[in-house]
Amino acid sequence: MKVLVQRVKEARVEVEGKLVGEIGPGLLLLVGLGKGDCEENLAEMAKKIANLRVFSDENDRFQYSLLDTEGAVLSVPQFTLFADTSKGRRPEFFSAMPPSEAAPLSEQFLARLKERGIKKVEAGQFGANMQVSLVNDGPVTIMLEN
Repeated sequence: MKVLVQRVKEARVEVEGKLVGEIGPGLLLLVGLGKGDCEENLAEMAKKIANLRVFSDENDRFQYSLLDTEGAVLSVPQFTLFADTSKGRRPEFFSAMPPSEAAPLSEQFLARLKERGIKKVEAGQFGANMQVSLVNDGPVTIMLEN
């Protein structure tokens, strides 16, 4: 599982011109599921994200988590995080989980985030062509893998 975490002031995702998810301050998550990922991976990643101290205190030190700040999450499925460009110029996605398996795990991941105490969890639409807009805060962008 790979999650690209971006601290945002706001973020939104649209599908075919319709808003499907929107948050204010919090984290935009670009979420890639790989072959072999399981429920345990989801639970561990949700715990890490909920407690990841990437929000600054008065001294600009990363001191606070989503739970501390009551920030929101916008989770966007993104299999392209598993792109392999080692052979040529066209990315291959052999290590990405097949959509039939990834779609239900994507939903489970949202549930795990909520179980961790994140009050607002929004999501993109699995398998859709999405337009994601954000105001990156910092910028702070961190890659998490498990």
